[in-house]
Amino acid sequence: MNVQKNNNKDKLAFQKIIAAFGIILFVGKIIAWKLTNSDAVFSDAMESIVNVISAFMGLYSLYLAAKPKDEDHPYGHGKVEFVTSGIEGALIAIAGLMIIYEGVHSLIIGKVLNKLDLGIWIIAATAIINYLLGYVSIKKGKAENSPVLISSGKHLQSDTFTTLGVVVSLIVVYFTKIYWLDSVVALGFGVYIIVVGYKIVRKSLSGIMDEQDPDLLNRIIRVLEENRHTEWIDIHNMKIQQFGAHLHIDAHITLPWYYSLRDAHTEMEKVIIILVKNIDRTIEFNFHMDDCRPISCSICQIADCPVRENDFVKRLNWTPENVTSVDKHTAE
Repeated sequence: MNVQKNNNKDKLAFQKIIAAFGIILFVGKIIAWKLTNSDAVFSDAMESIVNVISAFMGLYSLYLAAKPKDEDHPYGHGKVEFVTSGIEGALIAIAGLMIIYEGVHSLIIGKVLNKLDLGIWIIAATAIINYLLGYVSIKKGKAENSPVLISSGKHLQSDTFTTLGVVVSLIVVYFTKIYWLDSVVALGFGVYIIVVGYKIVRKSLSGIMDEQDPDLLNRIIRVLEENRHTEWIDIHNMKIQQFGAHLHIDAHITLPWYYSLRDAHTEMEKVIIILVKNIDRTIEFNFHMDDCRPISCSICQIADCPVRENDFVKRLNWTPENVTSVDKHTAE
């Protein structure tokens, strides 16, 4: 069963807005750099180059992610969002290295800055625009479970904080005339940008490698526990894959062995419907129905079971550890 909940066209349209603003802000920062000759402003402009590149990469990835499944991609194209997000993180780290190089070079040869007052106003304006755009992007990305929009928003907000730091450094240099402080500030931002890039790459690799998301797994298990039916004797061997905004959930559900195929399928669908109502993602399910065995009696809560072979011992609370376990569970 597959349930769609995401508006890919809406995400694509918003990514176009990010791309357009990225170009405008980049041009503004380049003008400020040319006016001031500041390494700190150069660091900000370098990060904006990455903003522009990543925005257009995000457009392409969202376009691919919106395409339906086909014979070559039976799980859809959602994984591309992790790939482009990872490339964006790598570009951010490279920009950080370039900033560090320029800062060190300026410290060695020395540099005089110009028109700092005008540069301060231009850079401050780009900071405000960046923050607002990043805030909206992250909020929208979380609402629609889009790694591209979330990473773009985080990058825009990190750009905002570095830009504010640039503004402060320019103000200090403007009043003190200690020009080497500008290069030192640029070096600090270069290191910070590298760390941000690493975190984005790490997050993207975890998605590509299907690394378990503890928060997502806990949320799914909590939903199942809160809406649990006595007929659901056990759930185990659960695996969750993420394809951009899409989820693929594999699991085994243990049901009474005497259920007809129709009754068992009805119970399985109840589990699916509960997850769909409570997990705001596009979800594809692959549930395997297991028949109960005598070892299951110890955790079976069906009070009037007509074929019980062993006594009920205790209710088994589902946890990330036992739900992901391969084997059926018992009270021991």
